[in-house]
Amino acid sequence: MCRLFGMSSAPRRIRATFWLLDAPDSLSAQSHRDPDGTGLGYFDPDGTPELHKAPVAAYADRCFAEEAKQAWSTTFIAHVRFASTGGLVYRNTHPFEQDGRLFAHNGVVEGLDLLDARLGDDRSEVKGDTDSERVFALITKEIRAHGGDIAAGVEHATRWIAANLPVYALNLILVTPDELWALRYPDTHELYLLERAPGGRHGDRHLDHTGTGGRMRVLSRDLSGAPALVVASERMDDNPDWRLLEPGELVHGGPDLTLDRRVILPDPPAHRLTLADLRPKAAASQRPEIR
Repeated sequence: MCRLFGMSSAPRRIRATFWLLDAPDSLSAQSHRDPDGTGLGYFDPDGTPELHKAPVAAYADRCFAEEAKQAWSTTFIAHVRFASTGGLVYRNTHPFEQDGRLFAHNGVVEGLDLLDARLGDDRSEVKGDTDSERVFALITKEIRAHGGDIAAGVEHATRWIAANLPVYALNLILVTPDELWALRYPDTHELYLLERAPGGRHGDRHLDHTGTGGRMRVLSRDLSGAPALVVASERMDDNPDWRLLEPGELVHGGPDLTLDRRVILPDPPAHRLTLADLRPKAAASQRPEIR
């Protein structure tokens, strides 16, 4: 199953070190479980998006880990891919960039011919073959239609998808240079939120988050003295304040870390898919790891 991670320290810029699929004692085993790509996105001081991603697992490309180890930004987004749609090429590797925003998704959305028709001329935003990038293109289209209102764009795009397309899961994270949005929909996969105070639970610790099996690790000494919002597919430490998002809940972290939470999709998808409905490749990509 794909892994999502997003973090905001806005308005403070922080340095964070990322390891993606880079645990030295079990690198090969881990990246064979999520073998199809790793990606990290963040922003330069002038707001220019930076993407470091590779369409292969880290065990096959150690250079990626070196390129992605140091990042300095107010917001970050990371993704470990197990492909459900689209080949193993750079253009299909998360995160994606559109209109200066970065996006990553975990799940499966089908009915791509209907989605392409809905996109119309905005289908040109899509450079690859994935359902995820098409979902992002529809969000981008709706943001433009609503005068740049990102929350409205996410809400209108995902409501249309939920009403018209077969959906297995639609967990997503979207970041700008100083804001973060995350959606869990429906209840298929987990997505967690942590409002981290400066220094964490003890007030004097740097951030050091590690996901299950070492797939993703994030270290920031700057956060010993600064707060942050963190969103992830799994609890990444033993902090008791991790909160599971409600199905259909959209979370927004503002430029000053002000948090807004509301359920925008109270009902399950009109055409809800099960694992049995998915093609074998897609089904394999969505099964949770058996520990």
